[in-house]
Amino acid sequence: MSSLSVPAPAAPAEHLDAAELRSMVQHDQMVSVRQSVRAAIPINAVLTLAALLMAYSGDKLALGLLWALLSALVNVSRAVVCRLPYRLPHEPAPDAAAPSARWWRTRGVHWHLRLTSLLGLCSGLVWALVALLCDAYTSPQTLFYLTVVCGITAGSVTYGIAYARVPIMFITPALLSVAGCLLVAGGFDRQMLAVMVFVYLAALIRSAMQSEAAFKRGSLLKNEATVLADRLRQAHEASHAATRELEFRANHDPLTRLFNRDGFAEVARRRLEAAQEHEQCLLMLDLDGFKAINDMFGHGVGDRVLQDVGAWLGRELAPLGAVVGRWGGDEFVVLYDTSPAALSPEDVARLLTQRVAQASALEGGQLGVSVGLCVGRGLCVTDMLAFADEALYSAKRSGGDGFRFFDHGLQQALVVRRDVERDLGLGLDTGGIVLWYQPIFTAGGQLHSFEALLRWLHPRHGWVSPEQVVHAAAATGRARRLLAHVLTQVCEAARRLDAAGLAHLPLAVNVSPREMAHLEVDELVLETLRAHAVSPHRLQIEITEEVALNAENTHGKLARLAAAGVAISIDDFGVGYSSLASLRGEHVRQVKIDRSFISGLDGSRDNQLLVRTILQMARSLGIDAVAEGVERAEELMTLRTLECPLVQGYHLRRPAPLEEIIQQP
Repeated sequence: MSSLSVPAPAAPAEHLDAAELRSMVQHDQMVSVRQSVRAAIPINAVLTLAALLMAYSGDKLALGLLWALLSALVNVSRAVVCRLPYRLPHEPAPDAAAPSARWWRTRGVHWHLRLTSLLGLCSGLVWALVALLCDAYTSPQTLFYLTVVCGITAGSVTYGIAYARVPIMFITPALLSVAGCLLVAGGFDRQMLAVMVFVYLAALIRSAMQSEAAFKRGSLLKNEATVLADRLRQAHEASHAATRELEFRANHDPLTRLFNRDGFAEVARRRLEAAQEHEQCLLMLDLDGFKAINDMFGHGVGDRVLQDVGAWLGRELAPLGAVVGRWGGDEFVVLYDTSPAALSPEDVARLLTQRVAQASALEGGQLGVSVGLCVGRGLCVTDMLAFADEALYSAKRSGGDGFRFFDHGLQQALVVRRDVERDLGLGLDTGGIVLWYQPIFTAGGQLHSFEALLRWLHPRHGWVSPEQVVHAAAATGRARRLLAHVLTQVCEAARRLDAAGLAHLPLAVNVSPREMAHLEVDELVLETLRAHAVSPHRLQIEITEEVALNAENTHGKLARLAAAGVAISIDDFGVGYSSLASLRGEHVRQVKIDRSFISGLDGSRDNQLLVRTILQMARSLGIDAVAEGVERAEELMTLRTLECPLVQGYHLRRPAPLEEIIQQP
């Protein structure tokens, strides 16, 4: 999108372009001169005819005809020149080589004014020859010719007010001819009349020049006002354009040109209010595989993919009259009225999931989409967005590249999530969020360590899972406070273990990928350990393979923790997309084999082979291996056969408050 600029205010008159104004004044002069010439030519023709008749009466018909023919020729020339187009000084000259170009088209207005003046001189010379028709103003017809010449010269000045040179060029030869003839004829009366003709000529020249000056002043003022008005209009239009652009930017995403959050919410609100009785469908879309495209091809390509998808959604959903917006990141939202639509919401969702790969011409990246749908009537836009988001979250948890409708089950889950987010702060304040501990045993049945697990007995919904608590903390901005709360309780548990004679047993804390990415986990952990005088060797940090591989965000944090003596453990090992790569870090001291490999281990040769391989790798790297999720005696016996050094699970001991764990034998 082009950059927004605020229009400059209109320039005052003294700052207007002088050349442009001069060009406009010359144009006005040219228009006025041509009007005056066209008006004078008929009068000139009538007077020429009258002079011809007078020549006939004075027995000078042949000479009169020659003079009239010459006058007509000049008048025709003046009429033709008045119709020629001209170029203003500020206009570019046309290509002289072009077939349509004529010599007069390449000339400016000033040249045409000079040409008109030259033809005025020619006409004046013709009228100077009137002396031939009256014997140098000595014949009986002299009075008539004097009257005609003086009248036509006075008329030319009266009509030619815009450009003094034209009437001056016309009157000068004609009146000089009269004055000269009178002086030559001699006699006091003729000489005095000649003097008066000179005075008359001077007065007419002065009048012509004053008229031109007045015309220029008036034209200048008019054109200044015109230019200022035009600039004010342009400034007004530019201001309106800037306002429209600001409004567009305030409500639209600059990358995709779709509605942004605020714009979509406002349009959707108005549409929902206007369609209370019609069923509406709101879809929330999240692109699957977009992160991989960004990682492989860079953010520039990722931006183009988002633009392609936005344009594709606009085209595909145009027949539905849908409102389409970009919700943020790689998420889009759609709202349409299901009543007149030819496609059902399920058909629309299926079309999107099946054809979104065609939205972009990008090669090398597989694009998919997960869709959450909310269908209903009489709902507000806030609720519909929340419901569609919940459905989208469920679709993503199911593996993505599919769709899910918001239903009663998801509504209950949403109620729980909202209540958990709302009450999380109170749970932290009152100590309702606590830690239970699940022991980890050696193959011989001895206590090896403890894993701390979040527990919260919500006053309305009962036990809340650790995942819900962590998600609520992230959603409400309490992630750091929750982690600090957990670390403080772990430090207090370490001191109670010391008092119970179990000072050698470490405790493990789970840290989510989001916490590792967005929190200064290393500083918080080490500060809390120092504040409670707990040795870093008593603490283990359990992370996922995703965190272990994200070297850019986590390497420095893990290095500082490991250097201080905190052990790093990889949880759910074996189910990540690059398990082996996650072991290459020099900070890893333990892996926990995912429960999916342990469940039914005694009856699965494939799982046994995988577990044996993991154990061999761990031994070769000097890393402890823990089999988690042991729930049956047969699984435990198989692990002992495979020489698994550490085990954990409900078959051995369920999570419980630390006091119960310590009291149990």
